[in-house]
Amino acid sequence: MSNRKIQMPREVYIDPGIIKDTGDICKSLHLDKKILIVTGHHTYDVGAKPVIESLEKQDIEWDVIRVDKATYDSISEVEELITPDTTVLGIGGGKVIDVAKLSSHNKGVYFVSMPTTASHDGIVSPLASIKDPNTSTSAKAQSPIAVIADTEIIAQSPFRLLSAGCADLIANFTAIKDWKLAHRLKHETFSESAASLSIMSAHLITDNVSNIKPNLEASARIVMKSLFSGGMAISIAGSSRPASGSEHLFSHALDKILDKPALHGEQCGIGTIMMMYLHGGDWRAIRDSLKEVQAPTTAAELNIPEEDIIEALMMAHNIRPERYTILGDNGISKDAAYELAYKTEVI
Repeated sequence: MSNRKIQMPREVYIDPGIIKDTGDICKSLHLDKKILIVTGHHTYDVGAKPVIESLEKQDIEWDVIRVDKATYDSISEVEELITPDTTVLGIGGGKVIDVAKLSSHNKGVYFVSMPTTASHDGIVSPLASIKDPNTSTSAKAQSPIAVIADTEIIAQSPFRLLSAGCADLIANFTAIKDWKLAHRLKHETFSESAASLSIMSAHLITDNVSNIKPNLEASARIVMKSLFSGGMAISIAGSSRPASGSEHLFSHALDKILDKPALHGEQCGIGTIMMMYLHGGDWRAIRDSLKEVQAPTTAAELNIPEEDIIEALMMAHNIRPERYTILGDNGISKDAAYELAYKTEVI
């Protein structure tokens, strides 16, 4: 652990209208030889267009590629456009950021994270979530050299995405409990500083639930700052442990079962209610915080059949067998899963 490198962004901008200064920021960081913009079809107009205008004002050469999914095929397409002089700008949601992050890492060039939503904590972490036909994997990548988060744009994105980001952060509470459990029972390496930063990030949300409202720039700022500090906890730990425990295993299990999963953060939020119950913690407080930020707390609100919730609970411990959590090595029985979901009012 003592020799492991901790990657952090060199500069972080979380401000309204900051996207218009992208060209100036790239110049100041000497990232102005060639820019490759990786964006989505929906985020091109709201994010990529103002960035292109800003780059052109500084006479910075640019190219753009749109991606739909965070797959290895998408990453290969992006890598073909990267030269040694390229800086990759990921402008969009989590999938776009993950593709930009991993493709730039594979080619050994700098990456700038420019989120247009605040739906999960991958914005600044050195990990990327990549989907294959049958699985979702967490790949080691790199932290961005800079984060440029325009809170005006994020506030205008669908509130459901911001709400999902809040739920993903609230999941830190059970993730840390699982990590501590693995440390005690399996002697897994534990970082007190990463854990403290993760819990602080979650508290930034639960302490401010009444202030997190739709179309409010200040709300977007709170969530973005919390996602940033949560991502830093992952960087310090060198793994996703500070932000991913049994509640994430439950969400990944749902991803395998469902044809159309709900948002990642939404599934993790419901998982957090149930896993906090297993830990003997205040699961009602978790549920109430989720309700305050308009995140779902029941299977019905996510349109997920009850039997799929039960199946996900039963198979969650197999998703990452090396990651010990409250679910144990053998998972929970069908009866126990049903009782858990019923008592926490998820079903």
